Amino acid sequence: MTTRHDTPDIFALSEIHGPVLRPGDPAYADEVTGFNLAALHTPDVVVGATGPDDIVTAMRWAKATDTPVAVQATGHGANFPIGKGLLINTSRMTDVQVDPTTRTATIAAGAKWSHVMAAGAPHGLAGLCGTSTDAGVVGYTLGGGLPVLGRAYGYAADLVRSFQVVTPDGRLRETDPQHEPELFWALRGGKGNVGVVTSLVTELLPLPRLYGGGIYCPGEHTEALLRAWADWTRTIPDEMCSAFTILRLPPIPQIPEPLRGGFWARVAIAWPGLPAEGEALIAPLRQAAPVAVDTVEVMDHAALNRIHMEPQDPLPARESCLLLRDLTPDAIRTFLDQAGPAAGVDHPLLMVEIRHMGGAMSRPSPVEDAVCARDALYFIDSVGIMAAPPAAEAIERATRQLYTAMAVYGTGRTMVNIHGTPGDEQDRARAWTPEVYERLRHDKATYDPSNLLRYGHAVTPA
Repeated sequence: MTTRHDTPDIFALSEIHGPVLRPGDPAYADEVTGFNLAALHTPDVVVGATGPDDIVTAMRWAKATDTPVAVQATGHGANFPIGKGLLINTSRMTDVQVDPTTRTATIAAGAKWSHVMAAGAPHGLAGLCGTSTDAGVVGYTLGGGLPVLGRAYGYAADLVRSFQVVTPDGRLRETDPQHEPELFWALRGGKGNVGVVTSLVTELLPLPRLYGGGIYCPGEHTEALLRAWADWTRTIPDEMCSAFTILRLPPIPQIPEPLRGGFWARVAIAWPGLPAEGEALIAPLRQAAPVAVDTVEVMDHAALNRIHMEPQDPLPARESCLLLRDLTPDAIRTFLDQAGPAAGVDHPLLMVEIRHMGGAMSRPSPVEDAVCARDALYFIDSVGIMAAPPAAEAIERATRQLYTAMAVYGTGRTMVNIHGTPGDEQDRARAWTPEVYERLRHDKATYDPSNLLRYGHAVTPA
């Protein structure tokens, strides 16, 4: 641990209501383990925070001892193992308070989207969730948040009204567009670089149900479905949200039949309008190639997991992504060469996806933020399962080849939540425009000049 003493005194942390654990303590492993098992944390101290006071105490101790700090709720976004310092686990802080009159929710630091869905459902309200309701709300939103219904409603960060946050000086602050607006700006899209959020207030949407699911074709029909989908995305209304996915699924019980162990091309659909209108809109996709499985139906918004069918059990994953300017015929050919049937059924990437962007995600936020993906019309991301060293090497090689080949069609930028393992400063900066990155560096110098929050997708203080 980086500290002013050879043996850091954690007596000051005795005021914390939750557990304070060190390596070797019986519950330590459970406390530090998150969803992504590829990032195995081994901090010197882990604090299981139960509320804002615990986080204030932990941050004041970190400042006094010059100890670097990381934060974890669910660990879905953990792409960087924490090897030293202090880890604050917020997973006990799951309270969600819904105000149906203002259509807002106050969401604690460790709450998952499933908690928000459960709290909002009795009022017919829902949040702008991503592809899995098991993910944490705060970490997702700090990175901008890429919702399943993003084309219809924008980024999750666009709906945030305020934050309660502990800055590295140990102060508990309230920030919104009128109070400390620069801090409010940096928290929406700048990830966790300027403080540890204890709660946020966000708008909810009157969306009790939606029309969604997946259209699955056998993998040999990938090209036909992809070309039809690419043409279709140029004709549909903003409210239609979709993604094209190539799936090479392992033969494991967690994957339902008949998808288990198969090679599939899929279009995932999410439509918040009238089901009959959605059905008419997606008819060309159902005719583009032989459909083996069709799960598109009217569903409760809380059942959103059924659209993308993200894994629900922890696993070791390698993610990466790239924002695309457009999906030209050359880009489609390159994508098929890298990930389509020609790459073989034993291609090591579990999932390679192209998300349709634009719509509300192309429009400026009502209040300026640090999200830098509004100029992308499409977005490519991939996941590989790092099961063993040979597989891990093959995944790294396939990932590099895919993004090197697709870079010519990209904006040069990534999305911070799905960037993958952060590299050097030049690599981390790709999640923002140069202007926004420099502004974040200056905000980092204001709120965290000692760079205590240096883990994960960190920004270097100016």
